[in-house]
Amino acid sequence: MSGDPSSVRPEPVEGLQLSSKTGEGFDKLSPNGLLKLRDDFPGVGSWHYLDSAATAQKPTAVIDAIARAYGPDYATVHRGVYERSANMTLAYEAARRKVAQFIGAASDSEIVYVRGATEGINLVAHSWAGTQLKAGDRILLSMLEHHSNIVPWQIVAERAGAAIDVVPLTADGRIDLEAMAAMITPAHKLVALAHVSNVLGSVLDVRRAADIAHSVGAKILIDGCQAVPRLAVDVQALDCDFYVFSAHKLYGPTGIGVLWGRKELLDAMPPYQGGGSMIDKVTFEKTTYAPAPTRFEAGTPHITGVVGLSAAIDYVQAIGLDAIHAHECALVGKARAALESINSVRVFGPEDSAGILSFEVEGVHPHDVGTILDETGVAIRAGHHCAQPLMRHLGVEATARASFGIYSDEGDVDALVKGIERVRKIFAND
Repeated sequence: MSGDPSSVRPEPVEGLQLSSKTGEGFDKLSPNGLLKLRDDFPGVGSWHYLDSAATAQKPTAVIDAIARAYGPDYATVHRGVYERSANMTLAYEAARRKVAQFIGAASDSEIVYVRGATEGINLVAHSWAGTQLKAGDRILLSMLEHHSNIVPWQIVAERAGAAIDVVPLTADGRIDLEAMAAMITPAHKLVALAHVSNVLGSVLDVRRAADIAHSVGAKILIDGCQAVPRLAVDVQALDCDFYVFSAHKLYGPTGIGVLWGRKELLDAMPPYQGGGSMIDKVTFEKTTYAPAPTRFEAGTPHITGVVGLSAAIDYVQAIGLDAIHAHECALVGKARAALESINSVRVFGPEDSAGILSFEVEGVHPHDVGTILDETGVAIRAGHHCAQPLMRHLGVEATARASFGIYSDEGDVDALVKGIERVRKIFAND
C-alpha cells in the first residue's frame, strides 16, 4: 500500500513555536509570563474551568483534526487496499511513533493503544501479573493511588493468592520512599505507583522508586495520567517497566490511551482480548498471535482517537512542557497562598503540588462548596476523587479540588477565592 498520510495529520498549531523552556520562542505569554491560550479552547470562554485533572478541555487544533478524521479523511486502518485507508494507516502508525518519541520509548513497538489508563493497568494485571504471580507473592501500592491502580491488583491478587502492601505517605502527602525501601522484600513482584497524585498533586521521584523496586527484582508500573499533561516524561530515564496514560487529560479525546511496556515484557505477555487484528493465523485447531503491540489491540481500533491524540501531542509540544509546568505551578502557588490565608480553609498536599490543589472548608461538605462555586461560574471537583483510601488517611469523607490546565489564568484563581468567600458567608463559619 502507498499514500501520503499528510491529509490526516494534524495541521501545524498556528501561532505557536516549539519550545523547551518557559517563554523561549513562544509568542502567547501574558505580561506576567503566564501562558495566554484561552482563545484556543472553544469550550472554556468565560467559564472558570478548574477540573482539568478529571478531563481537560480540547483546543481547536485537536477538534479540527478529529473532525477531519471523521469526515473527508475517514477510513479503516491496516486492512484496506484503497488509497484513503492506506493514508489513514500511515497516519495511525505515525502517531504511534510520535507517542514513542513523546515519552522517550526505545521503539514504537513498545506503544500499545488502549481505551485509557484504566484499561492499560488492567491489561498488565491480566497479561503480566496474572501469568507471573503465585501464592505468597506480594504487590506494593501506595496510600494515594487512584482506584484504577488499586482494584485491578486486588482482583489479580485474589486469583493468584498474592497479598498487597501499602506504602505510607510523608507528612506533606508524598509517597514515602524511605518507608518503601524499608518494607520492600524479594516477595514483592510488582510495584504500582502514581507519578502525580490526582488528589494532592504530589510528584513521585519515579527513578528512585524504580531503583527500589528493581533492587529486589520487582517490576514497576507508573500511572502517568496526571504527569503526562504537565511534566516531560522519559520512560527510559525513569527506568520503569510499564507506564500508562490517557489522552483526554492531555487535551486529546476520550476513549484512547497508551500503555508503554518494555519490549521484552510485552513480547512475553499473552493477549488480553481475542478478535480481529491481533492474530497471525487462525484455524479451529489453533490460533497464533501477532507480535506486540498488535496482539494487544483486538478489533477495529479507535482510529479518530489516535488522530486526536497525535494532534494533542503536537499542541502540547509546540507550547513546551516546561512552560506548561511553570504556568500551572504559578497558578497553584497563587491559589494556595490565597486559600491558606482564609480562616476555616484547610489545604492538602505539598507546597510544590503539580497543577492540583485539594482543600476543605470547615463545616461545609465539598459538594455544597462545588454547588455554590458553580453558581458563580467556577467548576471544581468535589468528592473522593476515586481515592477513598486516601480520604480515610486524610480524615475526611471528601475534598474540594481545583485543578489547572494550560488555558487557566489568574482570573480563575480570583474567581475561586471570591467563590470560597461566598461559601463562608452563606454558611457563616467565620
